[in-house]
Amino acid sequence: MREIFAGMPWWVKWIAVPVIAIVVFGSLIASIVGFVVGLLFKVLLFVVLIGGLVFVVRKFMSSSSGGGW
Repeated sequence: MREIFAGMPWWVKWIAVPVIAIVVFGSLIASIVGFVVGLLFKVLLFVVLIGGLVFVVRKFMSSSSGGGW
């Protein structure tokens, strides 16, 4: 690979090749980033809902006089 770029100007290695890679693989990169962001959002939402459920159950259990359902 180094032999291929040995005679090329610096802008080919550092500008042209990354731009071509983004054009060719841009939709793939965007879909992967979108999937990861969506997955992180779902995990965060799951953690918040479970934390809220635990908070409500503990609040209900501490305020009830019988200590049970």
